[in-house]
Amino acid sequence: MREMFDMIAPRYDLVNRIMTLRLDVAWRRRTVKEMALAPGALVADLACGTGDFCRELWRCGHRPIGFDFSMGMLRAAPDSSRGAPLVNADVLELPLAPASIDGTTCGFALRNLTGVPPLFDELARVLRPGGRVGLLEVDTPDNAALRWGHSIYFGRLAPRIGALLSDADAYRYLPRSVAYLPSSQELIDGLRSAGFTDLRRHRLSAGIAQLITATRG
Repeated sequence: MREMFDMIAPRYDLVNRIMTLRLDVAWRRRTVKEMALAPGALVADLACGTGDFCRELWRCGHRPIGFDFSMGMLRAAPDSSRGAPLVNADVLELPLAPASIDGTTCGFALRNLTGVPPLFDELARVLRPGGRVGLLEVDTPDNAALRWGHSIYFGRLAPRIGALLSDADAYRYLPRSVAYLPSSQELIDGLRSAGFTDLRRHRLSAGIAQLITATRG
């Protein structure tokens, strides 16, 4: 997994923009808005990749720190990410003191973890009481016609775009990896079990993405 992300890092942002028609930019902006953090909040972005979330958090006046296990991704971060520390680390074992941060974000990475419940326990450890979580993930539209069109695009066309611009094997895996993503209810129940409250699920762009927000109890 690490080698795959190292390999696709140089064109990762370009492929994301094309595959999502730049909707990923709006989704991150919505995530930061819904978290409603105080100015200057210290926020850990988990599986930060090339620092997209860090750049949005910085733009909104927060203090981001990015964590990712792929050195290739961190090295591919553009200069505009350099204002945020980017740390090579396993997000299930964050090099952070207990109750030391105000918020955490994570974009499209839960399905790549060895386990989601351990992540929620780690978030509960590092967040201060009242700290906020914003988890941005893929979703499936409820509408049958939209669901059909989404399955064709996400399952067939998106991998071809990835193959054309980057690595074919990696972009065949990424759509299939959605099978490893727990259901929305499981994610919400897992956060609640880890001590989070004020759990909300936001459907984005007609249901092709979802945002789950929560507060550390």
